[in-house]
Amino acid sequence: MKEIGVRTTESNVEASQDADLLVIAVKPQVTKVVCQELAGAWAQRATTPLIISIAAGITLDSLKEWLKLADGRVPHIIRVMPNTPALVGEGASGLYADESVSSSEKELAAALLSSVSKVTEWVDREELIDVVTGLSGSGPAYFFAMVEHLIESGTRLGLSHEQATRLAKQTCLGAGKMLIESTEEPAQLRINVTSPKGTTAAALESFEASGLKEIVDKAVKAATSRAEELGKTLGK
Repeated sequence: MKEIGVRTTESNVEASQDADLLVIAVKPQVTKVVCQELAGAWAQRATTPLIISIAAGITLDSLKEWLKLADGRVPHIIRVMPNTPALVGEGASGLYADESVSSSEKELAAALLSSVSKVTEWVDREELIDVVTGLSGSGPAYFFAMVEHLIESGTRLGLSHEQATRLAKQTCLGAGKMLIESTEEPAQLRINVTSPKGTTAAALESFEASGLKEIVDKAVKAATSRAEELGKTLGK
């Protein structure tokens, strides 16, 4: 990292000492300890950094309490929920800030997230960040699970594991690209590939009989509820 001008350290305090913007990218279970350590080290700072928190479920009220300096100052905080496709520059992120955050600070946060996300969506209520968590934050795992099961099905029906893997991965990639590049709604794209009484129709009827819509709805609600639960239990 030194070769490209990036300074590294194992100390949270050292990393944050002169920072104008600080990303808190830790597990929710350790967020309180990290925040309190940082706040305790900022007493001599003339200004506090802009905080971007991606700790799932941890509310602004908790973050403000944990990051409050001894003199009562509280940094401006933006909650963000990105997802793992950010690792390949294809992320989707949701953001929320209250009225204490300025327009220029919002623009800075959006610019930072846009460097790794193709979609950045501001929500107007804090609880909606938990919905973003359930939809796009955890969403990549839903697709990975679907591809995993497609591979298993293809293998059980006679394809080699390698063949099934290549076909399933490319199907996922191709369908995703169609979703992004097409002006049609997902429902219409589904209809376009579904011939009456054909093979796709048979598969979709099987999905419907198994309650796919309800399964997806329950999964997104479960992830959203877990984010809410983390905020309540860890914010005490």
